Amino acid sequence: MFMYPLFITDDDDAHVPLATMPGQCRWGVNKLEAFLAPLVQKGLSSVILFGVPLKTPKDDRGTLADDPNGPVIQAIKVLRKAFPSLYIATDVCLCEYTSHGHCGILHADGTINNEPSVERLAEVAVNYAKAGAHCVAPSDMMDGRIRAIKRGLVDAGFGNKVTLMAYSAKFASSLYGPFRDAVDSAPSFGDRRCYQLPPSARGLARRAIVRDASEGADVLMVKPTLPYLDIVSEARDLAPDHPLACYQVSGEFAMIHAGAKAGVYELRRMAEESVQSMVRAGANVILTYFTPEFLDWLDDPVLV
Repeated sequence: MFMYPLFITDDDDAHVPLATMPGQCRWGVNKLEAFLAPLVQKGLSSVILFGVPLKTPKDDRGTLADDPNGPVIQAIKVLRKAFPSLYIATDVCLCEYTSHGHCGILHADGTINNEPSVERLAEVAVNYAKAGAHCVAPSDMMDGRIRAIKRGLVDAGFGNKVTLMAYSAKFASSLYGPFRDAVDSAPSFGDRRCYQLPPSARGLARRAIVRDASEGADVLMVKPTLPYLDIVSEARDLAPDHPLACYQVSGEFAMIHAGAKAGVYELRRMAEESVQSMVRAGANVILTYFTPEFLDWLDDPVLV
């Protein structure tokens, strides 16, 4: 299954192209139906929403994340009404909504305060479920957040109604740059290496995958994908009964476009090769910005 990432801003009529991500835009809720209708007609079955609040001041708790009038909750309602069969996932994180750009709540010294961060993330996830999301996907990498979110969903009556997709092995990668520009979420100080996984951390990735499965995740994810296909394969072995997602991140998408533009390879062939490698490694769900193209390509096969 392909899942298409969408950037939703708090300007209701926005349609803003992203310079570092060819063909991708920030969308206002008033533009979503017209944009997605032809894609749904072609077979688009799933999207994941990322909020981009640009007009309203942010605070240190990420209050805007689950604002009933904020971009994500408004988009959920619009999409549920316009496309009843569309599967709607929501990213759950605080970095887009905090004044400091980190993924959780901070101590006075600027370090992550894990317990209130986890509580806040669970609150956001439950509110997305209440708004109509089919899936909540925490990407923050706080310790224990899967258990807390699962408990929150169960207590709110969504335990068997809303999927919990965990960003289980999320690495501190250089490949997130275009995404951070898109959602205006770069940290105002420091970086996220204290809670995302080091690129060389195979053992930590394995432990995180097992932990999230044991804490109640319904789907596991590896992000980014191409530099970490060994982890994708290991995740399939560690949790063989869990669906496994791969996120082809903004930098991977931009690199494929850049190589094609430079004449290194043909765009379609490289995009298809990259996704085929994810499926070969064990992925069931592919999050990619190439989703609209694949809706056309799958109906127009070519020999590779």
